[in-house]
Amino acid sequence: MEWPLFDGLPEAQRRGLAEASRRRRFARGEVLFHEGDAADSLHQVSSGAVAVRVTTAAGDLCMLDVIGPGRVFGELGLLVTHRTRTATAVALAATETRSLPYSAFDGLRRADPSVDRLLTQLLADHVDRLSHRLLEALYVSVDRRVARRLLDLVEVYDDGGDGPVRIPLAQREIAELAGGSRATVNEVLGRLADQGAVSRGRGELAVLDRAVLTRRAGL
Repeated sequence: MEWPLFDGLPEAQRRGLAEASRRRRFARGEVLFHEGDAADSLHQVSSGAVAVRVTTAAGDLCMLDVIGPGRVFGELGLLVTHRTRTATAVALAATETRSLPYSAFDGLRRADPSVDRLLTQLLADHVDRLSHRLLEALYVSVDRRVARRLLDLVEVYDDGGDGPVRIPLAQREIAELAGGSRATVNEVLGRLADQGAVSRGRGELAVLDRAVLTRRAGL
């Protein structure tokens, strides 16, 4: 099983990590792990989609990200010593991941300290994503943030066809991803629907015109 994350390693090391990996399958709605659980593995999505959620101070769950095929999650456990999950991961559809025990990666680090360069890159990428989202929250309008998150979701749910891209998320979840109130985001989605960019259904929406979204996103 291939891990693009480790492409820079020698073949023997890549093969060892692949052999230590295992396939895991999750049904729609199944929790992969809970916030606060002991962190013991890295995941890479092979198919399906995973929502990353955190608990707010009020006790509500807030969706931070949707992870599609090819992306990894759970990487922070490789970088910290207490190794507890900082978020909850839930399958949004029938999902398959490749799971790598942290112990296998730790063994590789002990055998080859140069592997720590991978951890440095992981940390840099994580900080870059957080910084980008913070700047958006502070300086980008809700209209643009909604359009950008919809374009992100298109990357996750696009099946390569020519038709609309169906996104099976409720408008409340779109609002969580965009960092806006439900009422405000519903207004934004209404305007996008009037412009022919999206269509809305119960518990889902479909992207009809990516060009409109790209313009609205300011990209």
